[in-house]
Amino acid sequence: MRVGNASGFYGDRFDAVREMLTGGPLDVLTGDYLAELTMLILGRDRLKDPRLGYAKTFLRQLEDTLGLAHERGVRIVTNAGGLNPAGLADAVRALAARIGVPVRVAHVEGDDLSARFPDALTANAYLGGAGIAACLRAGADVVVTGRVTDAALVTGPAAAHFGWGPQEYDRLAGAVVAGHVLECGTQATGGNYAFFAGHDMRRPGFPLAEIHADGTCVVTKHDGTGGLVDVGTVTAQLLYETGGARYAGPDVTARLDTVRLEEDGPDRVRISGVRGEAPPPTLKVGLNRIGGWRNEVVFVLTGLDVEAKARLVQEQLEDALGKHRPAEVRWELARTDAADADTEERASAYLRLVVRDPDAERVGRAVSGAAIELALGSYPGFHVTAPPGKGAPYGVFDAVHVPAATVPHTAVLPDGQRVDIPSAAGVAPDGEVPPGALPEPLPPGPTRRAPLGLVLGARSGDKGGDANIGVWARSDDAWRWLAHELTTERLRALLPETAALPVARHVLPNLRALNFVVEKILGDGVAAQARFDPQAKALGEWLRARYADIPEALL
Repeated sequence: MRVGNASGFYGDRFDAVREMLTGGPLDVLTGDYLAELTMLILGRDRLKDPRLGYAKTFLRQLEDTLGLAHERGVRIVTNAGGLNPAGLADAVRALAARIGVPVRVAHVEGDDLSARFPDALTANAYLGGAGIAACLRAGADVVVTGRVTDAALVTGPAAAHFGWGPQEYDRLAGAVVAGHVLECGTQATGGNYAFFAGHDMRRPGFPLAEIHADGTCVVTKHDGTGGLVDVGTVTAQLLYETGGARYAGPDVTARLDTVRLEEDGPDRVRISGVRGEAPPPTLKVGLNRIGGWRNEVVFVLTGLDVEAKARLVQEQLEDALGKHRPAEVRWELARTDAADADTEERASAYLRLVVRDPDAERVGRAVSGAAIELALGSYPGFHVTAPPGKGAPYGVFDAVHVPAATVPHTAVLPDGQRVDIPSAAGVAPDGEVPPGALPEPLPPGPTRRAPLGLVLGARSGDKGGDANIGVWARSDDAWRWLAHELTTERLRALLPETAALPVARHVLPNLRALNFVVEKILGDGVAAQARFDPQAKALGEWLRARYADIPEALL
């Protein structure tokens, strides 16, 4: 079964649906539109209009592709339903009737737990793929879901196609791994890839997986599309936003330490060996709340005496705020300036002020007015990157777990029949997987001080307020060095922001990789924007840019 992906987030390449449908054969086309931040955005949409709450882009994409999918026999499975899967399913039916395409539409619901968490803007459980499978078995051409795990968009179609039962853990775990590789679209085909140089990454094609009945698969892309699929690109995506060796979900717990990757020809990587265990007895529930109000001002400091200029304006503004000072005030000086620069911009640094408070007034005019009133009485060359605004609400993300058996999971079939999906929760193994055996260290030899990125790849991302940094080696010798060199203590020294935070290191020898989870580095999550890089997308690239004494044999 060939399963493709045409969206990794709400706002991804609009033409991808058509590109995937016309680029080569497919059985199922998936689209992932949801992220923690997206749920907050959809929640605010729903406040304005209760009929909304879904990804409107998906409907526009279907306007000129639904007929094409129907002609080619490609089924479409998407979580674009967001907070209102029934509403999107109705909208797809109306669109199909208007353009004269006879498609059968089904949807999955039950993830909305707002009634249990009345103080949250959104509260959604992460469901598995069994509801999707039920819809497909009933003949649906389009299946719309709300919040399911990203991998469920693949486990559902695979279970329906091959007739897998809920306890065929190894096969389901293989589909989870395939789904995790596909879920972020072009991140599996060279997008955001550490070793992009030397490859044509201007317009990478979207990925697809050829899934087999035993749960193995080959990750590839349509012939003639840009980008790259190799062991490195697949490794990078496997490490993205994961934690330890056990990757737990509502369908199965996939053992990432059992994954084996091998080249299977140009732009083809075979994934095999994946073992599965019972899913945990609980489901994750993502909660989005309005945390308060936020504002920011970025001061431009040009030329000489940058540090003194920063001190002056900071003291002036702190004095001006006085008793109206917001609850949280953060300053960050970014020394982007260069000595004897040949342009004004390259001669400039940036001083960023971020304020937060439960009271909109304290971050609004009180801050912006105080900043602008300094314009003629502060440091020489005073200006800001944009006029300060009145502030905006920010979100706070939290995750809790509830017993899986208490969460409804309902497949609404094309004929309107409602089918209750039983929970697949089992008794998951306790504790962490014992760490994999480390390779023999490299023998002593000459070293050279150089950036880690010359020999190591990395990819990082967010999970609520935590971040992960997956680091992998491209050769066996580099792995022998990485496994012993990059301890948690060494990581904290290389990335001082992590020094006071809990850091866990997980060893994945089959991937020649280490995965670090840094707790609370992102505060209350991406919507809170507590950090310069609020989703930790470049945390791994910062690590790769740090210098270390690297064995010359690796360089």
